Amino acid sequence: MCSMEPTAGCSPTVPEPELYRSIQAVLPRDSDQQLTPVCFNKGMLRWTLHKKVQNNPGNSLSLVWVLIKELEKAERWDSRKCIMPLLHTLMYAIIQTAYIPDELYKRVYDFCKRLLTYPHPYCTVGLSYTRQMKTERSVPGLMYQRMLTAEQRIKNEHYPFQERVFVLADPDVFSGSLGQVLLGDIEASGASGRSLGPLDHMRCVVQHSLQAALGAERCHGQRLAQALKDVGQDVETYFQEVLATLEQIAEDGGRGEGGALRSRLQQIYSEIVGDADVEPLSSSPLCDCPLPNPEMSFHLWTEDLDIWRELAKWLRSSSVTEQFSLSQEQEDFELGESPGDLTPSDMARFSVMSNDSGIERDLPPSADLSSLSSLDSASISASWEQSKSEPDPLKLSRRGGIKMKPSVKDSMVLMQDTMEDHANLVGGGGGDGNGGWGRGRGATLQRRAGNSTMQNPFPKQQRHFTARIVAMGDDQVLGRLAKAYYFFRKREARRLFLTIKVNLQFYYIPVCRATAPTSPVKENVHQSKGNPCALGSYLSIVDPWYNSNIRSLGCMIPKLAEMQQTNPGTPKDPFVSDVISYYVRTGQQPVYFTIYFVKIIFTSAKDPVEDVFLTHLEIDFPEFRQFSASVRDKQRKSSAEVCGAVISMIYRKVTLSGRDVDKGISVRTSGAQINAVPSTQAEDLNCLTLTLNESPTKTKNTTVDSKIRTSSVKIRTLESRSFVVTLDRDCRRTFRDVQSIEVSPCLDPGYCVQKTMRSKLKLGEDKDAGLSKYMSKGLPLPINTFAGIIT
Repeated sequence: MCSMEPTAGCSPTVPEPELYRSIQAVLPRDSDQQLTPVCFNKGMLRWTLHKKVQNNPGNSLSLVWVLIKELEKAERWDSRKCIMPLLHTLMYAIIQTAYIPDELYKRVYDFCKRLLTYPHPYCTVGLSYTRQMKTERSVPGLMYQRMLTAEQRIKNEHYPFQERVFVLADPDVFSGSLGQVLLGDIEASGASGRSLGPLDHMRCVVQHSLQAALGAERCHGQRLAQALKDVGQDVETYFQEVLATLEQIAEDGGRGEGGALRSRLQQIYSEIVGDADVEPLSSSPLCDCPLPNPEMSFHLWTEDLDIWRELAKWLRSSSVTEQFSLSQEQEDFELGESPGDLTPSDMARFSVMSNDSGIERDLPPSADLSSLSSLDSASISASWEQSKSEPDPLKLSRRGGIKMKPSVKDSMVLMQDTMEDHANLVGGGGGDGNGGWGRGRGATLQRRAGNSTMQNPFPKQQRHFTARIVAMGDDQVLGRLAKAYYFFRKREARRLFLTIKVNLQFYYIPVCRATAPTSPVKENVHQSKGNPCALGSYLSIVDPWYNSNIRSLGCMIPKLAEMQQTNPGTPKDPFVSDVISYYVRTGQQPVYFTIYFVKIIFTSAKDPVEDVFLTHLEIDFPEFRQFSASVRDKQRKSSAEVCGAVISMIYRKVTLSGRDVDKGISVRTSGAQINAVPSTQAEDLNCLTLTLNESPTKTKNTTVDSKIRTSSVKIRTLESRSFVVTLDRDCRRTFRDVQSIEVSPCLDPGYCVQKTMRSKLKLGEDKDAGLSKYMSKGLPLPINTFAGIIT
């Protein structure tokens, strides 16, 4: 892919009118929300557009010119719906363009700077790209160099950052042909990347950096490419020199260093090519160096997979210096003893009463003290190894110790992390940053989105590793991600390990499972569950470019599976991995979704269960399921038996004015739905929406609304009947024989640790003071999109 061949014979020249028509075809339209076939094809059209300009610097440069003209036209006509798609496409083309004149750099930079006067999210995206263009203009080729070095884990001494993409697929969705298509696509992309090797990537960096800085007048692309192949292993020396030169200029801020940069790179170019036959380069062709896809690992998210242990393995294999090294022993100590240790470590621990007093005279007469005293160290170690391999459930076993009290350094890192999230929440949408918890004066129900880099006084500590976690599936896989993230934060609050090393970025690609014919009863139950990809549908509404590229990908994957079954031997380009690469590289604006905590109490003597959910909670009385379906069909209510069981609800009703009111009612129902994600943009409030299965009823004293908007709720059955609770539409997270539940926004474990420390120091348990008042109380799950929320 990154062959560094000259322009001739690589890719035909595309005229500007054709590029213009291709750009117009991919722009979002008002009818795209209707899920028409044209909407689904926009992602494929965007991919085809970038393929057209690949391997031809002339095409890439023409695309940049056309895109900046279209952006300036959209600015004049105030067509803001086109700005985000055009801007992301422009920046993606700039990174891979061999050479850009300074006047074009200035034109793009001036446009991005004008976006700072626009409302959110345009100003946020504009600020990010303004900073990138300012650096890229002073140090041409720096973005390409850093991206390729980090994504391909090229060992160097000047840029220690590394990235990796972890694709987590729901096994219930990606079973059979869908899983084979996804795995084959990612493996094909990885095979093309592995076929290059580290030296090939170094050649790409040197080639692109020299061409971007010197241009066609001072650099002969074909001659440079051939010379880089001829030097063989010595290309690493030139790679280190180019990397050090560009990083040093970038570290100095690029102030007045343009001449020095070009002079030094011209010297390196002359050393590589040689001064023997230097001839005029007025019309010399440049070579294109397309970016290979980043390293990806595909995982079916089964019960046995511990994603945090996978991250730790990647850290250990990616450590390039002693400073960032990670041993197997350290990983096992920090993460626990088994992949399934994440959740049980936070559950209640039970002890077994021992009758052994520890005194020798209390031993039974049959015990032989001489044999016990004559045991040597070898036999002791052998018996210990046997006891580890064959655990006895009746004996106590000692687990690895846990450092319960974090150090001062760890506490400050965790506080810095949570304070940065708080600043993002406040700057992205206003409010108190609590995710709907404890709303007070000046709070808002507006959902938070975007990075508030302009208003953030608490920047995170720079981390050398970035893990981009891409979840693929329906709402079930997001529920599992939220649960894993909650327990990860809870464990990190006790002892920091991955937080100080890895920057986590979350992405989501909605893919629904294939529908199968079911019985009438199951069909009614299935319909009551609603949209299985509610969060993906919401992101498609608030971000049209997400709808065109990512939601459409979920609809394209089944079609790709059908095509592969029809033509199994036909070689295909890695389409899915290319779209994932585009998503993780340009989707940098998060949308924050509150994680909700639920406490489940059972009718039996079973201990209560504490869990979390992200999108949906369903309450169901199974004995009234068929009756409820018949009532909905006939639109009538008869006896109390048909209507359902009596439940009591105590909830905090939220209002737009912030004057929340605590209420309590008793109703008869066959079930209820609690949704955390709105179905339409008109109802986009960051709260829970509780809907009863039956129509609202009116009594003498109370009136039950059809939809109850609340921040927290307690539901309890008043009869001997129990109900069933299902979290995030996941049948594996179904709880039966439930008597009551308590739902509230999940508190950030980092905030809880600080509050506990203050209470121990008698500094006021109920009132936030000091740095604690800047911390985010709630725990949101940030899902990255292209623009955040466009209103």
